[in-house]
Amino acid sequence: MHITLVAGARPNFIKLAPIIWATNKAKENGFDINYTLIYTGKKDDPTVDADLYEQLEIKSPDVFLGVDCESINELTGKVMAAFDTYLDRFEVNKAHSHTVIVCDDLASTMAVAIVTKKRGLRLAHLVAGTRSFDIKMPKEINRLVIDGLSDLMFTAGINANSIATREGAELNKIYMVGNLLIDTLRHNHSRFKRPQCIEGLERYFVLTVNRKALISDTTYLRDMVAVIERETGGTPVIAPLRPLAAKAMSPLLSTDSSIHIVDSLSYLEFGYLTSHAFGIITDSGNVAEEATFLSIPCITLNNYTEHIETVTIGSNVLVGSDIALLSSSLSDIIAGKWKRSAIPDRWDGRTAERILQSLY
Repeated sequence: MHITLVAGARPNFIKLAPIIWATNKAKENGFDINYTLIYTGKKDDPTVDADLYEQLEIKSPDVFLGVDCESINELTGKVMAAFDTYLDRFEVNKAHSHTVIVCDDLASTMAVAIVTKKRGLRLAHLVAGTRSFDIKMPKEINRLVIDGLSDLMFTAGINANSIATREGAELNKIYMVGNLLIDTLRHNHSRFKRPQCIEGLERYFVLTVNRKALISDTTYLRDMVAVIERETGGTPVIAPLRPLAAKAMSPLLSTDSSIHIVDSLSYLEFGYLTSHAFGIITDSGNVAEEATFLSIPCITLNNYTEHIETVTIGSNVLVGSDIALLSSSLSDIIAGKWKRSAIPDRWDGRTAERILQSLY
């Protein structure tokens, strides 16, 4: 059996890594299984850490499609053409022994999914059944298309299963396998590296901001910064931000701000930072999922989450752009009044094993 694993952005590698580990282990145990790792972007993509593959204990991608576009539609077309060319060169077994696995909801993910089905290959979707129910979001369209084409839908929870079945997916296509991020987190937890930015700190918050819509809203950012500075009561707030977010937020900080902007951290350093945090403020669904597993209070600066388990079961709350709710939520963390939380079903570090079992 041959598996083609396709990543379209840095977070995809973090989710694909456990499948690579499980595949290597299966091959060592005598199973006839191989994989090819493909990145749709460029080899020198600045958004992917130079040492990310080493930190995740995986090899560098076998193939770089080299696509880098600002326009989503242009990117979709170029990835389709590049992946189709790759399949022409690769001796593909037309039977179900060759499976293409795509991840999440990117335009590049959708592009690969379309080409895969046009070539008559089996398509598997990681983190299937997630919805925002906002059709104006490009990613929501991507999710609908990818799930509609997929032969295998690997979901992280029962809510995603319900969405898939409600939309007409056949039951034999849907597998509730759990959350791959948790596989990676558990595997690397003992390898996390304490970053210098928290030396001497006993308690701190973590702040991450990455969504372009949030970064471009100066009025909201100013209000958000003011509330965080006021409500955290002098507790340091460590904010590892990418250049665009750092540039937008830096001018808004007070002279004695508790918010400390630092450069982006490596995977192992960021893992240590969040796993030891007193509380987390983020616009990242991935960070909220990891916070749920770690039982760390998490405030998400979005109006929705694709993984409602982080809210209904986990340690996450959604505040969106509600500054008053952000304020009261921070106050609750400081006062030790955060809600009780639990770990969702099958977030146990064995997701990759279940996925491989489903492929045979």
